[in-house]
Amino acid sequence: MRTDFHTHAFHPKIASKVCEQLHQHYGAKPSGDGTVDDLLARAEAAGIEQVVALCAATVPAQVQPANDFAMHLQNTYPQITAFGTLHPHGAGWEEELDRLRAAGIKGLKFHPEFQGFWMDDPMLLPLLEASQDFIWMFHVGDAAPPEQNPSCPIKLGKILDRFPDARVVAAHLGGYRHWDWAVEHLAGRDVWFDTSSSMPFIRQETLERILRKHDPDRILFGSDYPLFDPVESMEALQARAGVDDATLERYWRNAETLLAE
Repeated sequence: MRTDFHTHAFHPKIASKVCEQLHQHYGAKPSGDGTVDDLLARAEAAGIEQVVALCAATVPAQVQPANDFAMHLQNTYPQITAFGTLHPHGAGWEEELDRLRAAGIKGLKFHPEFQGFWMDDPMLLPLLEASQDFIWMFHVGDAAPPEQNPSCPIKLGKILDRFPDARVVAAHLGGYRHWDWAVEHLAGRDVWFDTSSSMPFIRQETLERILRKHDPDRILFGSDYPLFDPVESMEALQARAGVDDATLERYWRNAETLLAE
């Protein structure tokens, strides 16, 4: 099944507000409006049959309502596989894990920068220990260098060392604006990369190094909708990475293996 592994859809009441916040943070106007209808219409136009919808509660109080919406998306739209969210600084995450399991949620999204924790914070370890049956999607990287940033390829590499059997996705080809460190600390390891929010920013030489070093069966297509349109993301990936149609199909379908594990 052709899958976009990195998308976001927001409740209609907050979609425009969240898109404006993304605009302010990243300095780029989102291509989409953040609603589920727009997401699915753009996915269909791209020939994509399934999307993974991600959320990340920025404060502990948002965890339950964010997960309620994730469950609603997955239960309402057969094209959507939704990931849940937890917050390491909040109480009751054990019960929330049980609720996510009962609802058939397969993955968790962590965004250290937006959620206000550091990837090497010891408070994260009990949560990770208890959730190893879930897929972990980590946002990795930002404009600040690794030692000044809550997430980075170095910190994620240490999580992989500690949890060698975990199924981990490092978003943005291993680290948004941290690609040189992704080459050194993540590429070639047993970790999945998605292609989202990378092609407009990554240096050509670094992109080629990552693709040479990392297993192509561990690369997932991701658009990062609503920031980018899936069709535009596909075209950019093929233009920048020299990806032919067969390889693009492979990136689309690698999700089947991960979601089936």
